[in-house]
Amino acid sequence: MLKRIFLFVVMLLLILVAVLGFNTLRHTSKQIAVTPPVVLSLDQDAVAQRLATALRFQTISHQGQPDAAIAEFKKMHAHMQQAFPLIHSKLKRETVGAASLLYTWQGSDSKAKPLLLMAHQDVVPIAVATEANWQQPPFDGVIKDGYIWGRGSWDDKGNLFAIMEAVETLLASGFQPRQTIYLGFGHDEEVGGLQGGQAIAALLQSRAIQLDYVLDEGLLITEGILKGLDQSAALIGIAEKGYATLELSLDATPGHSSMPPQKTAIGMMSLALARLEEQQFPAQIQGVALDMFETIAPEMNGVNRILLSNLWLFRPLVQRELVKGGSTNAMLRTTTALTVVHAGNKDNVLPGHIEASVNFRTLPGDTQATVLQHVKQVVANEAIKLKTAAGNSEPSRVSPIDSAAYRRLNTTIREVFANTIVAPGLMLGATDSRYFDGLSENIFKFSPVRASADDLPRFHGTNERISVKNYAEMIRFYHQLLTNGNRVAAQ
Repeated sequence: MLKRIFLFVVMLLLILVAVLGFNTLRHTSKQIAVTPPVVLSLDQDAVAQRLATALRFQTISHQGQPDAAIAEFKKMHAHMQQAFPLIHSKLKRETVGAASLLYTWQGSDSKAKPLLLMAHQDVVPIAVATEANWQQPPFDGVIKDGYIWGRGSWDDKGNLFAIMEAVETLLASGFQPRQTIYLGFGHDEEVGGLQGGQAIAALLQSRAIQLDYVLDEGLLITEGILKGLDQSAALIGIAEKGYATLELSLDATPGHSSMPPQKTAIGMMSLALARLEEQQFPAQIQGVALDMFETIAPEMNGVNRILLSNLWLFRPLVQRELVKGGSTNAMLRTTTALTVVHAGNKDNVLPGHIEASVNFRTLPGDTQATVLQHVKQVVANEAIKLKTAAGNSEPSRVSPIDSAAYRRLNTTIREVFANTIVAPGLMLGATDSRYFDGLSENIFKFSPVRASADDLPRFHGTNERISVKNYAEMIRFYHQLLTNGNRVAAQ
């Protein structure tokens, strides 16, 4: 009897191994085969110097002070005119709002939908008391050790000037685009984009313009970050999470701390916040995250390939591991972050009013309404009032990955960045492109920036930089993308 049971178990294990192996092998590569193009020749010293000069303009966005750096924007605009004479003689330039720019390069085919390349001109401030930690002063635009150093080199003047360099080079070669090309450069993205990106979108919408695709800053080319993947991975953001801050408030009777009530206001608010942190939205491998894992699974090695190719069995295990990391956890759920608490002003006085803010980044499929309902159920305290904060936004719609526009972007990345795996991904932060949902079905968030794990803290942090070599690749990427727009039409 025991022998039969043993043989039965062995047979089941063999069947399971066979099924796992079959599923793993049938998930073949989804990467597009490309022929590497002729490498665009660039004067790397000259292009690096033009970007370095732009980094010296302190186009800093300050919350609540939209015009604080207008003079710096004007100086950078003058530099752009001097650096890119063909663009400013052959393209139409409009100033939108105080300092945003919209360029129009008329295409040869009036029936073809135009496209929009985006970047933003503004940068975040330097964290207080950290200037001395920079290897090079953040606004000196220093080129040293093969890098262009300075605030904005990565986010987002690198993209902006790479676009301009590519267009200037194409103009010099006599290139005529088939599609009309718009270049949209907002000036307040870092504080919400209401005067920049949103205004540009409203202007194009007022002209009844529908776009083939929109490409804005976004996900990167990661190197050595995805475990089990030996090659670099370029993730194209096909959606971005929504932004939903809820403000919680609680009124109580102030009094002396020597005679506290059974439940203090701070205690009740603390309990509510602890519950929100403990009872978060569920994590699930679905939607964009599932598309990403299904795309990279065939490229993984060892056990990671087996696990991702057999989510029907290993999904709980994979999810449990993914939620342990900050960025991977954020891909799987609407996140909850306790960000602000105001309570009390003296150690022997019970406060009469408490306020707290909780920030949720919503997955596509969740909404501000579902967040509000979730908070009501978890807090379960009618004494705590809930208010939706101004400036919240819903998640973007998900752009299709079977479109010609996505394929063109995918192909271009594979051509310029050799041996790089391309997959769809979810943008965790907010970009100006969210304002263009009504103008195109294809909105992508991708920056052709190489980043290792050591580079990620530089984003909005100390020692922001871009390598001269990578900056040249960025220019070649935009040049190839626009060139491919004409080649697609000729096929």
